[in-house]
Amino acid sequence: MTTNRKQTLGEFIIENQNSFQYSSGELSKLINAIRLAAKVVNHEVNKAGLVDIIGSVGDTNIQGENQQKLDVFANEKFIQTLTNREIVCGIASEEEDSFISINSSDENHQNKYVVLIDPLDGSSNIDVNVSVGTIFSIYRRVTPVGTPVTIKDFLQPGNQQVAAGYVVYGTSTMIVYTTGDGVNGFTLNPALGTFYLSHPKMKFPETGKIYSVNEGNYIHFHQGVKDYIKYCQMEEGDRPYTSRYIGSLVSDFHRNMIKGGIYMYPKSSVTGSGKLRLLYECNPMAFIAEQANGIAFGGKTRIMDIQPTELHQRVPFFCGSKKMVEKLQEFLERYQ
Repeated sequence: MTTNRKQTLGEFIIENQNSFQYSSGELSKLINAIRLAAKVVNHEVNKAGLVDIIGSVGDTNIQGENQQKLDVFANEKFIQTLTNREIVCGIASEEEDSFISINSSDENHQNKYVVLIDPLDGSSNIDVNVSVGTIFSIYRRVTPVGTPVTIKDFLQPGNQQVAAGYVVYGTSTMIVYTTGDGVNGFTLNPALGTFYLSHPKMKFPETGKIYSVNEGNYIHFHQGVKDYIKYCQMEEGDRPYTSRYIGSLVSDFHRNMIKGGIYMYPKSSVTGSGKLRLLYECNPMAFIAEQANGIAFGGKTRIMDIQPTELHQRVPFFCGSKKMVEKLQEFLERYQ
């Protein structure tokens, strides 16, 4: 008798541990810790409408944005879980002013990985019951093991990532991640509290019919972006494309990876360098995109080749199906 039993995330991590660049087991433990924190945050997200956890706490984060109560909870929960498991030597969060140095139990700073995290992406959508997510990025430290981490450990280009992923808290909750050997998605069975492999070997279609951009800011965009948007709207060939924009990077990216599409958050006369953060949002999503047969670039260069200069650096961000991004690049090159 045969069964169609799905592989669990824990089983998948163990089975594929040897494909990691560093197979000491630490990275596996780290992803397991993220899985645990995601389950706790998922529980709070799902009951947010029933308790006094939605809405703003009245504070702002380092970017000057109002912090939602669930933002604060998610930030604390991920930091707490990663710290207690004694797996990482440092954490940088979009919600924190600076990075956090973490000692190992023997006080010798023996851990080798740092995590950069956006604990609750799209949190402005919490109060209206729209999908939100968590984005994470993992690097090996570059400073000597046995010493406290420094800013150098966090200001690494995205091409040095050893793993990256996101959690989408939606109609179903999923963890999608890569360790540089393809992208796999796992869906939570809430009855059992277990993530099962539901989307193996995820890939962006070569092209698609969805473009995702905040068109309310159209007047402020670079002319090349404006021209591309008009191209998407033209009635010609397989166009016009469909405009779909949720305002949560995780949700927009996830939909486009499954259905085919392009996501755009360009710089503008209002946002200057752009709005999305290189370290917490763009690098991890770029790593996933490239591992899933997509493209991610910042208007002039590959996202993962950008050398970060500060923890909360913002950059323009374009990613998605290859042919759609390449067409956008053609429009941008006309004005360079």
